[in-house]
Amino acid sequence: MSELKQYIQMYFEVDNQNALDVIGSFFHYETIKKGDYFLKTGKPCERLSFIRSGMLRIFVDTDGKEVTQWISTQGYFVTDLSSFVFETPARWNIHALVDTEVYSIAKADYVRLGELVAGWHELEKRFITKCFILLENRIFGHLSLSAEERYLAFYTENKALFNQVPLQYLASMLGMTPETFSRIRKKLM
Repeated sequence: MSELKQYIQMYFEVDNQNALDVIGSFFHYETIKKGDYFLKTGKPCERLSFIRSGMLRIFVDTDGKEVTQWISTQGYFVTDLSSFVFETPARWNIHALVDTEVYSIAKADYVRLGELVAGWHELEKRFITKCFILLENRIFGHLSLSAEERYLAFYTENKALFNQVPLQYLASMLGMTPETFSRIRKKLM
């Protein structure tokens, strides 16, 4: 099974080979060079992508202060889901931290899947539910864990990022200042 089909199967829980083939046929391969944007705030998000390799940073710039929402890496999907689904201007900037390879589906093709794949709306509902659960878990962690506990949990699951991503991006993503992040890092090392 191709890498792309594994991503589709994992996120959409497709168990029908025919459906998997049809869905996969709408995705195309593309590259995003380091520093280039996948999406800019205010523009419509017209694609959903799975990251084959590389890293994309999702962030917002508020009055000159950048706040990182997430760093998407290999195997994750990336989009501004609200913009993609509801056709509103994107809230997030998404740019490549390194040269990045993705498999993308255009919004128009994503909509067509509803006509071509039996049970697509149920598959889509499960996908969006997974997105919602991930978001709930992140919010729960921010509300219930101390800064040190958030750091440890994220470090345990994402050790490699600590050597690949500027630490101020990780600090922002974890809801702490770079100074707090450095203090915790020094204490735990």
